[in-house]
Formats: sequence, structure tokens, C-alpha cells
Amino acid sequence: MYQELQKGWIEVITGPMFAGKSEELIRRITTLSYAHKKIVAFKPVIDTRYDRSKIATHAGKMYEAFAISKVEEILDHIREDTEVVAIDEAQFFAPTLVDICDRLADRGLRVIVAGLDMDFTGRPFGPMGALMCKAEIVSKLEAACTVCGCGATRSQRIIDGHPARADDPVVLVGASETYEARCRKHHEVG
Repeated sequence: MYQELQKGWIEVITGPMFAGKSEELIRRITTLSYAHKKIVAFKPVIDTRYDRSKIATHAGKMYEAFAISKVEEILDHIREDTEVVAIDEAQFFAPTLVDICDRLADRGLRVIVAGLDMDFTGRPFGPMGALMCKAEIVSKLEAACTVCGCGATRSQRIIDGHPARADDPVVLVGASETYEARCRKHHEVG
């Protein structure tokens, strides 16, 4: 995964809440930093759960990042020597993220994107479906279902102890106070 056969590609790290997506993203870019790669990282400005200017994991690992509100801001931070672009919580960005990732990969950059593949209802979340189609490498991670312990591929939103309703807003930034990892059998939408 670290050998460069040609310049420019897209990698997607995806799965449900608590699968370790941000942790895997940080692991990859940390490993690449040991090889002296020039890395620029981004996160959505709405993700303020653990730190406003760092990619952060539920376990407390962090990596410095630009917090941006519009995906086009990525282009403002790419320098001539940039080799790797890392983007966390990509599901919160506009569909134009796909075109920007494509353009960066076409310019010879390695683009590593992490985000939820499905929203709490089980539908594709934001630009993630299209990014997975465009990517050369897709890593779909699993969590452990909080009900049965089996492989969890879905994010269960819980509101006041009950499954969220299908007509609730799609975007609700949260962690264990609002979400659980669930398998297909135990995932519910109210």
C-alpha cells in the first residue's frame, strides 16, 4: 500500500462509526511522514467533537489539519511540493469533493479520504459512494455491533434511547452519546 507504482491515485477508508476510519487515516499519513512525504490534511469545520483544527480519533489520537467549510478551500492549501492530501469526515462535504479529488490525483497526488459510507438510515452518505467508485483503493472497515458483538457495518443513531426516525436530519455530528455501531440485523430506523 505504500509502494508507488505510478503517481496519483485516490484511496478511500470507509465504514460505520467506531470502525477506526480516522485512526487508519492518521496511521497512513504518519507512516508516509516517516518517508518525508509532504502531507496536507483537511477536516470539515463542523466537526468540533475533539479538536477544531486536528483530525481526531475517539481514542484521542490527533493530526494537524485545516478545518474547512467548503471543499474548494482544499485547493488554496495545496503547494507545489504537496505529495499527499488527507481528508477526514468526507461525508460532510459537497459532491464537488469527487471532482477535486480526481483533479488532485490527475496532478500526481496521493489522495486519502476517510468517511462514513452510509448515513444513519443506511443510504449512501454525501460524496462517499461516488468516491468509492473513483478510488483505486477502498478499505471498508467494520466495528463491533453493540447489541451482539458481530461485525457492524452500520451507524445506529439513538435519540432519547430510541432509534432516530427516517425523516430526522441526516447530519448530526456526534459520538457515543448519539451513535452506536450495529450489524445489519440490529440496525433500526424509526
